[in-house]
Amino acid sequence: MKLTPALEKRYTADTLSAREAQRLAELVAFGPVVFQAARLLRQWGLLALMRESDDGLTVEEMARKSSRSPYAVRVLCEAGLTAGMLLIHADTERYRLSKAGWFLLTDELTGVNMDFNHDVNYQGLFYLDQALSEGRPAGLQVFGQWPTIYEGLSELPPSARRSWFAFDHFYSDHAFDQALPIVFARPTRHLMDIGGNTGRWARRCVAYDTDVHVTVVDLPQQLDMLRGQTQNTPGGERIGGHAANMLDEAAALPATPAPDAIWMSQFLDCFAPEEIVRILSKAAQVMTADSRLYIMETLWDRQKYEPAAMCLTQISLYFSAIANGNSKMYTTDQMTACIDKAGLQVEQLHDNLGHGHTIIVCRKDS
Repeated sequence: MKLTPALEKRYTADTLSAREAQRLAELVAFGPVVFQAARLLRQWGLLALMRESDDGLTVEEMARKSSRSPYAVRVLCEAGLTAGMLLIHADTERYRLSKAGWFLLTDELTGVNMDFNHDVNYQGLFYLDQALSEGRPAGLQVFGQWPTIYEGLSELPPSARRSWFAFDHFYSDHAFDQALPIVFARPTRHLMDIGGNTGRWARRCVAYDTDVHVTVVDLPQQLDMLRGQTQNTPGGERIGGHAANMLDEAAALPATPAPDAIWMSQFLDCFAPEEIVRILSKAAQVMTADSRLYIMETLWDRQKYEPAAMCLTQISLYFSAIANGNSKMYTTDQMTACIDKAGLQVEQLHDNLGHGHTIIVCRKDS
């Protein structure tokens, strides 16, 4: 494994003092408590109140401004203080934000991750041990009895569905502007979007290139949502759908017309390695020598900043407990091994797109 400089510095040597290590261990031990305290400090507007006050606020002032009880505000603030989210003036007992508190309040990515973990993951992660032991998403039972979360997306509770799509779209949407010129640098009249979900990338493609036609390949339930999203939108008439479960041995991709480009965005991380090889092999079957496959993933070993790698490896456990029970966020070596087994060759890699995405450009093995 080849790590970026920031990751190598953090992951190959233990730089914490014994006391710092002990504190981190206790922060982990109380992780669920700290998470909920931070969530309520943000959701109840207490972090925002502190940010807006130059001198900080007392518990009583925050209780009055937020219409919460002094007891509720006090226990949350004391938990936030000792966890590192808040600071206090010891003489006046006025609370203000620490740097971590500022990120919790203002960083959009942190907010998306927090909502995703509360609304989608929190209850289901209780079953992580069962999921890992049995190789299935045992935590998904808190929402329904589907084999994977993808069959049940349209039936999730509104808050869970909203947070799932906000999470999914936030990571991908921020990379689309940089991805479009990479894909359309080659003549592209037919693009196949495998795992296209609600068609956000397809809509961007038909807006970017007025001649391209896009075929979205996904589950029938996803295509139903796609049609609702693309109906009566500019270029929507150039977006079609092909229903297929890519894990079905009998499922085949449409070979006519041959795709100039095949696009997979945040798709392969939803599958185990042997399943990835099977999917890529199906893609290779419909590719010509002039076709290119573009795989956009957040590979955790290629992250420029260490917090991103930490987030991605934790997201792997969402896949374990909730999504499907057998996939993860992959490293470069893990993904390229699957590409090689499918009879494809890596032609180029484009790093640092959006929030840490990489595009792997592949061609058919000659």
